[in-house]
Amino acid sequence: MTILPLVFTSGLASGINAYAVVLLLGLLGRFAEAGSVPPALERTDVLIAAAVLFLLEAVADKIPYVDSLWDTVHTVIRPIAGATVGALIASADPGSLPEVAAGAVGGTTALVSHLVKASLRMAVNTSPEPASNIVVSLAEDLSVAGLVTLAIFHPWAAASIAAVLLIAGLLLVRFVITRIRRFRDRRRERRAARAAGRPQPVDGVYGAQP
Repeated sequence: MTILPLVFTSGLASGINAYAVVLLLGLLGRFAEAGSVPPALERTDVLIAAAVLFLLEAVADKIPYVDSLWDTVHTVIRPIAGATVGALIASADPGSLPEVAAGAVGGTTALVSHLVKASLRMAVNTSPEPASNIVVSLAEDLSVAGLVTLAIFHPWAAASIAAVLLIAGLLLVRFVITRIRRFRDRRRERRAARAAGRPQPVDGVYGAQP
């Protein structure tokens, strides 16, 4: 069954950049004659709308803090897009996978990958320079393009890579959250020590104040 890996991969990619997924699938279906792409995504009006929204996201996603605001707005949009694309893919191949199941897989995967992306981008925004946002955004765009293209021609290989990336992203989010909590705890301890006139902790060790 090639529909399930395509739905899973497109769902994960939708959680990162839903407009790029719709645009790429539509272009591949229209000009590369990819049979697994639903005709609804190949329509001219859909391609134009997806291209305009993709360009807007390409700009917003590279500006510190604007990217996090954009992610917040798309917390609902990306999972819906993932679910819709998944259901449309299933509808293009009747009998392969129920549309409801495909929509659930696509929407859930998109939600998880969106939360990973949003969490990591918030962490990146703590960096004092804007270059990291641009680098991360470009890496995300390239990853989406590569995964979606690979999923059309080699769906199982793309799904395997997408699963590895999703697991790695979840582990990275856990690591980042742990580091942020430790950093906040140290700051809280230092403020409390300063207020009480006690020696301030340095990396968990109390020493004399300079």
